[in-house]
Amino acid sequence: MTVTEIRRQWVKVDNGDLQIDAYLAQPDAPGTYPGVIVIQEIYGVNGHIQDVTERIAEEGYVAIAPAIYQRLAPGFSVGYSPKEIELGRKYKVQTKAEELLSDIQSAIDYLKTLPQVKSAGMGSLGFCFGGHVAYLAATLTDIKATAAFYGAGIATLTPGGGEPTIARTQEIKGTLYAFFGKEDPLISLPEVEAIATELQKCNIPHQIFSYDGAGHGFFCDRRSDYDQSSAKDAWQKVLQLFSSIL
Repeated sequence: MTVTEIRRQWVKVDNGDLQIDAYLAQPDAPGTYPGVIVIQEIYGVNGHIQDVTERIAEEGYVAIAPAIYQRLAPGFSVGYSPKEIELGRKYKVQTKAEELLSDIQSAIDYLKTLPQVKSAGMGSLGFCFGGHVAYLAATLTDIKATAAFYGAGIATLTPGGGEPTIARTQEIKGTLYAFFGKEDPLISLPEVEAIATELQKCNIPHQIFSYDGAGHGFFCDRRSDYDQSSAKDAWQKVLQLFSSIL
């Protein structure tokens, strides 16, 4: 369901003593809509993530993008220069899986307080580091549909240390779509194959999409790796996933 008008605003999501900045976009028309959590890249809830959040809302969802660096760098939002990439990675390595999961759950709980959000399961959509976090968040009970874009390290590590995130695959509650570029220097083909194998072994409903000629960040039209045809195809698959489950 495509809508013509949306509302957008910054809100505060409470997680105990922590107040998380979050970008909220929703259809302007009265009614109830499924909720979707949008999970940022290492660059913060910047213009691209806000744009994705709005695009999701235009498709008939209430979408929220929580600042997952809130504990480390409130208000963090940068572009894609080498210096900004270095800064984003500095904060990424300081995150911890359980804190990330707690913050995502708080965003879910916030959406549940909104009368226009359906009480049934929600979706999650993440990119880059957010793709890894989306794979983690797929283990949360409320998440019924996950779209994880080029999440590096899923098969080899987890934020804050410990067993790799792939070890939690059996805890995934819903359906997961994962998107990769075959020319991504940060995610090897064996890593993608390991993820696919584990999802299959754990009987998780899933699909893996790998795009020829696409690199890391191929969905972001503000990055040099942007690949229009791959991004367009992936977006349609995300909408198909959400519309079939949420």
